[in-house]
Amino acid sequence: MPASWNPEQFDRGIPFLPPEPSPHRVKPMALIDSFGRHIDYLRISITDHCNLNCCYCMPVFSGRPHLDQIEILTYEEMYRLAEAAVCAGISKIRITGGEPLVRNGVVDFCTMLGNLPGLENLSLTTNGVHLPKMARSLKKAGVKRVNVSLDTLQRNRFETITGRDRLDDVLEGIRQADAAGFYPVKINVVVMRGVNDDEIAQLAALTYERSCHVRFIELMPFQNRDCGDYQDLYLPIREIIKQIPHINQAHVGPALETSGPARLCTLPGAKGKVGFIAPMSWHFCGSCNRLRLTADGNIRTCLFSETEIDVKTPLRTGATKRELIKLLRDAVKAKPRRHHLDRSVRRNHQRRAMHAIGG
Repeated sequence: MPASWNPEQFDRGIPFLPPEPSPHRVKPMALIDSFGRHIDYLRISITDHCNLNCCYCMPVFSGRPHLDQIEILTYEEMYRLAEAAVCAGISKIRITGGEPLVRNGVVDFCTMLGNLPGLENLSLTTNGVHLPKMARSLKKAGVKRVNVSLDTLQRNRFETITGRDRLDDVLEGIRQADAAGFYPVKINVVVMRGVNDDEIAQLAALTYERSCHVRFIELMPFQNRDCGDYQDLYLPIREIIKQIPHINQAHVGPALETSGPARLCTLPGAKGKVGFIAPMSWHFCGSCNRLRLTADGNIRTCLFSETEIDVKTPLRTGATKRELIKLLRDAVKAKPRRHHLDRSVRRNHQRRAMHAIGG
């Protein structure tokens, strides 16, 4: 099994939509919530550490408050939970952080999950800094897709947003992910008014160069370090769309091709696709199919809900697979119908910052 990790080895660095039918046949042991949604997707945060310091992700208070090592689940514990989840009906797992590639043994852990019977899709979200040296190993381990965060193509702006001068590493990471055979590489862009909104067209144009998905994401009101007032920074998807040439805004919305929470379209002559994720403007709660496991061992039923179910204690006190499955089913029953961030966007009311949840 992979060795334990050491924090000292890290760099600091709206309308309600009805449930959409799953493209997969519902299994006999499917997880169905109180609103008829088929829950088949688990996001596992393996660390709250990161080698970047993005202004919309890290906490607003001073210092870098991180979990103590003893608080974080071991890979063995995460695997036990993942195994129970797959038995309960989960077919897709995504590895997240913090930044998952800063934790020692992540490739070995992905190999373990990649060999988990019944798991159909293993993916990973990363900031891309370590992808140049790890993309091929991750592909060999069984990871099928990677999402890479890239909010700007300007070096100085990248350093302002992330606190680190690592733009070249991220761009090379995307190239190496392409070369390793990940398809499509998904590029996530958090758009902030007055910060990077003047690059929307340029970022969308990446889809002419490569077969990637460039997905523009509305800023969400989480606790974060000071990068400006949320109301001033927030840019709705409808305004983002206006800045992309050759998109007919009348055709952007529920009628678009969907991929998870993203609504996709193809620019004329492009190799890839442009996507829009609008948790504030047109939330996708009606088709939400996911649970989240935080690095410290809590099941979170909604990204924007404070409700969490402790699974670390059962894992560390000898819970059986059957008992873990019951915990997962109880969590699914507790899943809310929708979030209500649109009613409280003036308040950063989340107890956890984004890096501590796993996105």
